[in-house]
Amino acid sequence: MEKRSQPLARDAMAYVLAGGRGSRLKELTASRAKPAVYFGGKTRIIDFALSNALNSGIRRIGVATQYKAHSLIRHLQRGWNFFRPERNESFDILPASQRVSETQWYEGTADAVFQNIDIIEAYGPEYMVILAGDHIYKMDYELMLREHVDAGADVTVGCLEVPRMEATGFGVMHVDEKDRIISFIEKPADPPGIPGKPNFALASMGIYVFRTAFLMDQLRRDADDAESSRDFGKDIIPYIVENGKAIAHRFHRSCVRSNFENAAYWRDVGTVDAYWEANIDLTDVTPDLDIYDRDWPIWTYAEIKPPAKFVHDEEGRRGSAVSSLVAGDCIISGAALRRSLIFTGARVNSFSSLDEAVVLPDCFVGRNARLQKVVIDRGVHIPEGLVVGEDPILDAKRFNRSEKGVCLITQPMIDRLETA
Repeated sequence: MEKRSQPLARDAMAYVLAGGRGSRLKELTASRAKPAVYFGGKTRIIDFALSNALNSGIRRIGVATQYKAHSLIRHLQRGWNFFRPERNESFDILPASQRVSETQWYEGTADAVFQNIDIIEAYGPEYMVILAGDHIYKMDYELMLREHVDAGADVTVGCLEVPRMEATGFGVMHVDEKDRIISFIEKPADPPGIPGKPNFALASMGIYVFRTAFLMDQLRRDADDAESSRDFGKDIIPYIVENGKAIAHRFHRSCVRSNFENAAYWRDVGTVDAYWEANIDLTDVTPDLDIYDRDWPIWTYAEIKPPAKFVHDEEGRRGSAVSSLVAGDCIISGAALRRSLIFTGARVNSFSSLDEAVVLPDCFVGRNARLQKVVIDRGVHIPEGLVVGEDPILDAKRFNRSEKGVCLITQPMIDRLETA
């Protein structure tokens, strides 16, 4: 491998596609885009892709937003406003603003980049790293950039090795022995296996690396194609596979792991069950995802808040938390938490118990509540004596109960209970 005077990341721009609706998260995305959904006690989902870019050495970042973007934009403005132009750094929030046409919003993932070509070219990055803004993982994009350059690829596609028949919901790559992509198939019924590993398939992570000039040419070509759906996975990547050189980059080559992480960690928390499970997994003694890794910190908007507080020490009324994560400005007043994750600003009152609960910021739990296997949306006021998680039929009538028995609770659902 040739020696370089500086990392490739310094000549790259990360472009995060953060406009997704996230409809499978039900009411959690009623007022916010999926990348803005809270995760892990302090952060939002998008913070993982942005932190990966920052920790990889990338100092030019653009974020394309579209659906229900206010919460996301406010978070980005508060938590990611430390980039300085005088250091050749930039951070651009790029809402769908009908810059190309007065009637045209972003029509697809490729169009979300195409409509901002002039902004990208003004910065002059040599490489573009296109990222999805809605997955939980830690990855060093510098390693993927190096592989892209060393292979002389037109596009390098980040991919995961998954059991073959679990890949039917992904874009799947058929590769040769040198990981050159032979074909790219969107959501195949019978995914092709990996050479040497026939029971596994390579699924796209929605991460792409290009030389900027090549990508701009492809986007302009695609924009002139009336039949295109303006999408990377459906249009841009298959075209390059057929007419250029596309390489698969396997996630395990650039996955960042601390000494406490045994396997490469990547999660799509796109359903209520997956979201609840990934949050609750963090309460394990040694979770699969190490959010305490100081060598690869997850940056976010750090609110100035007082410490968490646990009060009362009487039998049956003891402020306690076991195998739980509790953020700042929480007061656990004579209540018991077990295997729960509590975000900033919660108030949990006496004689209540929370078991396997994910509680988003600024919630209030009244006395004598018993909540098990729940996700509580931001700012919800749980009334005294509410019991959730013990009667599946009643739960399904009152709340959004998932296939695996997780109850999503929002304030309008509580309001309907109180007026019934």
